[in-house]
Amino acid sequence: MSNNILRRLAGPGLIFSGAAIGTSHLVQSTRAGAMFGLALVVVIVLANVLKYPAYRFGSDFAHTRGRSLLAGYRELGLWALVLFLALVMPLVPIIWAALGAATAGILTVIVGPVAPVPVLAALVILAATTLLLVGGYAWLDRINGWLLAFLCIATLVTTATVLPRVEWATLVDFSWTQQTAALLFIVALAGFMPNPMDVSVALSLWKVEGDRALPEGAHPSLAEARRGFLGPYVLTTVMAVCFCIMGAGVMHPQGIAPLPDAPGFAGQLVDLYRAALGDWVATLAALSALSVMLTTVIAGIDAYARIAGASLAIFKGHEDVSYSRRDYAGFCLAFVAIALVTVFTLLKDLTTFLDFVTSASFVTAPVVALLNHLVVTRCAMPEEARPDALFRAWNWVAIVVMTALAAMYFALKLA
Repeated sequence: MSNNILRRLAGPGLIFSGAAIGTSHLVQSTRAGAMFGLALVVVIVLANVLKYPAYRFGSDFAHTRGRSLLAGYRELGLWALVLFLALVMPLVPIIWAALGAATAGILTVIVGPVAPVPVLAALVILAATTLLLVGGYAWLDRINGWLLAFLCIATLVTTATVLPRVEWATLVDFSWTQQTAALLFIVALAGFMPNPMDVSVALSLWKVEGDRALPEGAHPSLAEARRGFLGPYVLTTVMAVCFCIMGAGVMHPQGIAPLPDAPGFAGQLVDLYRAALGDWVATLAALSALSVMLTTVIAGIDAYARIAGASLAIFKGHEDVSYSRRDYAGFCLAFVAIALVTVFTLLKDLTTFLDFVTSASFVTAPVVALLNHLVVTRCAMPEEARPDALFRAWNWVAIVVMTALAAMYFALKLA
């Protein structure tokens, strides 16, 4: 395959990474390192490992059927599609508001307090929506790749620089397991790590769209498609660990507590780069962090507008991929309107707000993982594309663990 074909093949996976390396990494992973050193690295890695099968199921189904997981849910029964939408759609405007606020915080650090955070967050959301309505998937794919590259390079270099400062003993410190606040935080940490589980549905939609852009006769084999997703997925895991190490190496030894407001925390994040690499690189890193957060906002808006549009097409009796640009734009604007109301009414403390959003997302994760499992084991698919015994067992373990953590979360909240 040519490099261009390989780039297109990896496109959906890279968009997945662009969506992932945002709040879960820049905010939650860094907070984990700042508060607990390296103690929660195991949680970060475990979250990425456990969620992988359910994401790959979405890619596999889209590759072999040319349809999204939404079509698979419909084949299971209308109940499955309705259940998924009932769990996920109410969170969409809140997720958009959280992403917009985190991006606004970084923007404030770069350009100064030119406007209140809610105003900047609203402008970010509106700008991202406009870009999508004008450019569609092609712009999303193209912009995501180059915005992602610099932050990854800067983060790897910064991580290597701060390694000597890390208190490695914290890696085996499990005292956090006795702390209620820490146990609640790991649910918030895992919620968007590396992405909300429902992004597996968006991934399947991106995969279908990406495959359509491939030249005639250039469609990859199933093994190539799986490798095209695995590489970006490993990248998201490595980046999550890097941000945890950065927080553990710079903030934790000095006892620097993460600030709750968006500009305050964003400033601390930029200071990580400044402490390690100097002012000039810190400025570039801040710009790249802003770029990646913008990519996360763009990908997040696109993901849920696609899901809503495709679901509407199914309810109308059409194929999931036949939704119109008009329906897509309509859902974009409707969700944006609610997100803007959320930004101006509910957003006061970024970290508390984000913990609520990510925790709520995690609670729905076992259900989505189960639905994805049922799709690839019960719906029509080539036999070679079905998960083997290892992957089926792997996903069942993930479902059990996530269900147990969700139950623990509710028990601690109600205690």
